[in-house]
Amino acid sequence: MNQLTMPIIFMLCSVYIEALVLKIVKKKHINWLDIMFNLNSGHIVLWFFRGLEILCYALVYQYCSLNLFAHVPVIFAWIFAFIAWDFCFYWQHRLLHTFRLLYAVHIVHHQGEHFNLSLAVRNSWYSSLMSAVLNIVLAFIGVSTEIFLTVSIFHYSIQFFNHNDVTPKLGILEKIFVTPNHHRVHHINDRHYSNRNFGGSFIIWDKLFGSFAVMPAGKVSYGSPGIKTQNPLLASNYPFMQLLNISFVPAAPTKKWVFSSFLLTLGGILLFALTIAYVYKYAYGMTNITFSQYTLFGFLAAGTIFLGAMAEGRIWGLIGWTILTLSMPVVFLYLFDWPQLYWQVIIWLLTIHGVVILLYTLINGHKTTIPCAKQASS
Repeated sequence: MNQLTMPIIFMLCSVYIEALVLKIVKKKHINWLDIMFNLNSGHIVLWFFRGLEILCYALVYQYCSLNLFAHVPVIFAWIFAFIAWDFCFYWQHRLLHTFRLLYAVHIVHHQGEHFNLSLAVRNSWYSSLMSAVLNIVLAFIGVSTEIFLTVSIFHYSIQFFNHNDVTPKLGILEKIFVTPNHHRVHHINDRHYSNRNFGGSFIIWDKLFGSFAVMPAGKVSYGSPGIKTQNPLLASNYPFMQLLNISFVPAAPTKKWVFSSFLLTLGGILLFALTIAYVYKYAYGMTNITFSQYTLFGFLAAGTIFLGAMAEGRIWGLIGWTILTLSMPVVFLYLFDWPQLYWQVIIWLLTIHGVVILLYTLINGHKTTIPCAKQASS
């Protein structure tokens, strides 16, 4: 199992464990459909571009590197990479908030209105493209691809942890590292605060470059102005439509179908499991992309859109999801003849889910004028 897969599995488990803790122990309201969208908002396309990022990094390191660490103890390369990666992330993150075109990519992450671990993975389809530019500098200097990947996973794990809603203030660690207490400031629905605390792992960059802020007193709200949608295609591309002055308002049906929040959330977990299998199989295989890989990519992207449509109460989402899941065994297990057990299990579970949610909706489904936001109750 490649080194990218286990952290993603750990992340998925952590998201739902935290949600259960918040609901059962802290008695907080949990918007399960929001968690589903956060998980599926950008991950399949993001990971496709992540594969391209890794490929480009490896090519630059192989053919264009200055190899500055070739004749020094490897520990110095690790120390440099650990610090330099976070320094690059700070400036990348700050640039995302400085230029409108770049913020159009990043705003999807800031539109989440609930601060929890799932927010950490709420991203635009194009997020990985932004991180590639500054990271390539490390390849040019001479940080090996293996060190880069390991350091990246470590820093992304810290950033993931910093979105949790359970951890209190961490004492002296708050003076050196970015903590959940620091990062909550960055997600406040106020540009004065959301343009602060850009650091990923070390808070010292914010203190050094004048972008540090403490949590304000009183109750705060999270999120960012913009279109509220469960459709990842629209969420990732609408900010660019606004930049181009393209007038578009998604049609809101006067009557909306009420789908089971539990079944939608379960569908999101299964689709994310298929994404993990995609990462396991293809994260490094970007040089000779096969037709079956393109097909799986298309199925995953379409699945996120159909789930989002059902979360918004649109009947075409159910139709699309049913066709998608019922055709998966035919396409992948019969036509492409994928024998691996993980494909067999996940694909058949998705097919069963498609049948169950269709039957459940036919038996129990009904239309309502209640807004979608109220459908996502815990």
